Amino acid sequence: MRGRSVSPVFVGRAEELAALSDSFDEARKGTVTSVLLGGEAGVGKTRLVQRFAEQCQADGAHVLFGACVELSTEGLAYAPFTAALRQLVREQGPAAVAALLPGGAERDLARLLPEFGEPSGDGETDTGRARLFEQFLTLLERLADARPTVLVIEDIHWADRSSRDLIAFLSRNLHAPQVLIVMTYRSDDLHRQHPLRPVLAELGRVNGVHRLDLPRLSRDEVAQQMAGILGEVPEYGKAVKVYERSEGIPLFVEALLECGVDCAFPESMQDLILSSVEQLPEETQRVLRVAAAGGIRVSHNLLAAVSGLSDVELETALRPAIARNVLQIADNRAYVFRHSLIREAVHDELLPGEHQRLHARFAEEISKDRELVPPGRAAVEIAHHWYGARNDTWALISAWEAAQKSFKAFAYTEAVPLLERVLMLWDRVPDAAELIGADHTAVLERASEAANAGGDADKGTKFVKAALAELDETEQPARVAQLIVRGVAFKNSKSQLGVIADLRHALELVPENGLDRADVVTVLSRHLMLRGEVAEASELIAEGLRLVREHGDPCLEADLLMNQALGHSLNGETEATIALNEQALEIGTAQGSGRLITRAIGNNVDSLVDVGRHEDALRLAKHGWKLSKKYGRLRGSGLFIKNNWAEVLESIGRWDEAIEILEGALSHGPALRHRYAMLRVRADIALARGEVELVESILSEVGVLKDRPEEFVQDIISNSRLHIGWHLFRGEPASALAVAERVLAQPRQSSKAMLSWRLLALLRVVCDAAEATEPVRTATVREHAAAVAAELSVSGPVAQAYQLSYNGHFDAAAEAWERLSRPHNQSKALLRAATLAARGGDREGAAARLKVALPLAQALRATPLIEEIESLSRRVGGVQPAQEPSELLTPRELEVLRLVTQGRTNRDIAAELFISAKTVSVHVSNILAKLGVTTRGEAAAAAHRLSLLSS
Repeated sequence: MRGRSVSPVFVGRAEELAALSDSFDEARKGTVTSVLLGGEAGVGKTRLVQRFAEQCQADGAHVLFGACVELSTEGLAYAPFTAALRQLVREQGPAAVAALLPGGAERDLARLLPEFGEPSGDGETDTGRARLFEQFLTLLERLADARPTVLVIEDIHWADRSSRDLIAFLSRNLHAPQVLIVMTYRSDDLHRQHPLRPVLAELGRVNGVHRLDLPRLSRDEVAQQMAGILGEVPEYGKAVKVYERSEGIPLFVEALLECGVDCAFPESMQDLILSSVEQLPEETQRVLRVAAAGGIRVSHNLLAAVSGLSDVELETALRPAIARNVLQIADNRAYVFRHSLIREAVHDELLPGEHQRLHARFAEEISKDRELVPPGRAAVEIAHHWYGARNDTWALISAWEAAQKSFKAFAYTEAVPLLERVLMLWDRVPDAAELIGADHTAVLERASEAANAGGDADKGTKFVKAALAELDETEQPARVAQLIVRGVAFKNSKSQLGVIADLRHALELVPENGLDRADVVTVLSRHLMLRGEVAEASELIAEGLRLVREHGDPCLEADLLMNQALGHSLNGETEATIALNEQALEIGTAQGSGRLITRAIGNNVDSLVDVGRHEDALRLAKHGWKLSKKYGRLRGSGLFIKNNWAEVLESIGRWDEAIEILEGALSHGPALRHRYAMLRVRADIALARGEVELVESILSEVGVLKDRPEEFVQDIISNSRLHIGWHLFRGEPASALAVAERVLAQPRQSSKAMLSWRLLALLRVVCDAAEATEPVRTATVREHAAAVAAELSVSGPVAQAYQLSYNGHFDAAAEAWERLSRPHNQSKALLRAATLAARGGDREGAAARLKVALPLAQALRATPLIEEIESLSRRVGGVQPAQEPSELLTPRELEVLRLVTQGRTNRDIAAELFISAKTVSVHVSNILAKLGVTTRGEAAAAAHRLSLLSS
């Protein structure tokens, strides 16, 4: 029963291969980005993707390969992407690869491959990782410009956190045609807490990501596999026996044939896999155990050093394992286990003492010669092996070193577990602080820095609290203040309250003269501005500007200028806001600071909306988004820019485009505060379109329906406005009035056009709706609103248009909104103007306004507004809704009949339809005659029987 150990014939999988091919065809059109191929260990995922890759290469595609290794989960960051990049450099050379990227961008890749020269110096640690992501995205897109490109990443169940984040980033953002990412993972390894599970769930919601599950082989397919291995058709009974024992898993079929069908079947699959190893010479088995301790791939030189064998002795020992296909020869004189299950089975057989000795030997040899492992991997490999050797001292030292290397590679999420290992081992290692040159608190500080850069607010908060517990603020006040500021960043990212008290305390700790104080002043003044405390914030900004100019810190100066601009924005001083942001932009450009550049641009997109310069705002938003990608600020300032971009589109009625922008931004997994801002814009559109379930879902998530407390002026006003709109939509004017009362009671309002002036215009609608049932409360709200309006400045055409609406000058407001290209506001103003005209007896004037308003609302699919316009049109006898007219009654008679069926009197109908009671009486008489009835009740019954009022 002996033959080849692997079938030369590709068995089965026709359906799955066709699915991969279809995905690649769709990827060429730019509609598919990724395929997630899941299956049990040993089911043949690698064989399938290899066959798919061969087909793609035969069709002229460029195929890049990368694989995750089990070590990745301990900090080997970007392992699959580094492997693919190394392949690309071997094929094309570093200069050709660098030429595919923007100028200087290859220096970011130098953190992974030394062929790209000296890594870039980056003082903004939180931007480095994001910029590295952008370089990979750009590289794939540029490669695909030349020919179809496939990136294969195997075993992502072992992917490190940074690789998982990069996989998610590429899958969401890779929209260029001709490129596809194929990823494999072990589905049976994904326990409930496995870190890949949330990534798979997230990607499952991304358009263009396909899921493909690889099943076990059927009995006939197992027989075909056996025939390929044996070189002859197997006997039926043997084929059935192998199928039943292997359960259709190809790797187990191979193992069964290796041990011989006539041998006794082992009790476990691990024994079955090991059976082929146990048939090898004893010296070969010993070397395999050494290799297994080194991982799934080990270089020849490293294995020789650890095993103590000469080149000839090592080759002699390994030749039988290669002949039996237990090991395979890889690039650069390395050996790879044919399947990770074989390596795992051999490694699990190591005795405890043997396990520790071998890992210690690997750590020692790599420490002596770091070129024994691929570039960039030595520190993490050494840390892994010392930890496996149970040598606490060297495990701590090497984990600290590997964490520092991870920082340089922008692998902040891999630095966190390494630093956690240092903390775990700290009490076991005497003189730990002396050994690594840092005290326990410094390790916690470094861990909090890594968590901050990696976006892990929960862990970061724990590290900050632990570090603060170890410090005495009287002895190290500046250090404590810095930790407090970092803790505030974590709180703010989760929209938690109470950061002002923390920052005030930090300010008390720092010296009155110096950049430490300027740091705290910058953060505190920004938070005060966002809360509407403009006067206090302005005083702090003046102090901060004096300090940074005295000590020479232009980046802090730019931040303070933008804080100052924020105060001008809240005060409605838009031109001053724009000028200060542009000044900060100039500083950011001179300093090459992507953070400052993109923040300033995002702020000015918002300011341009406030003055009605929407075309300029759109151009700036598009430019800013490109720069945010260039500077690696996509998930920070980039998403802020996208949110403001969507606000521009929402304001000018390009709602479908706004939704597309918002959905794309939300797919990046923004911080909670950014997510809430985006959802508010989406809720505005949903409310205007009457999308009830979506509105309720968003308002529940943002906390609007529960009146969750907010501290930022913009959040308070925007939430209140949405809450009021929700109650008005549901026909609850009294509840809307209650929200109006609460928001007017807030001590701080803003002259910003899109905040308080927009809110005041809505409050007039609330009062008009609630006045009949709540006259006293309504009068009080009107008084409070008038007092607020008197304090607000009116700067720019947008604020003026909202002021006109608030003051009831609806025709003038409609003209203003038309000039500003804001169709929804224009249509609403025309409806309000038409209502006033109708109440004044000018039914023709009302109808004329509604004829203009209706198509504006229809183009927006603003269903609630359309219904209001059509309802008023019927009442004034003007524009009619799109429905079949009755052959029996005129449109005006139908409207009168509708009100008759509601039990309304002639006087009520006259008031509703803006006509005289005598005219109503004439209409009612005509209706009764046409319907052949004598009473109003009979007329109502006839209307229902004849379906005259259906629409």
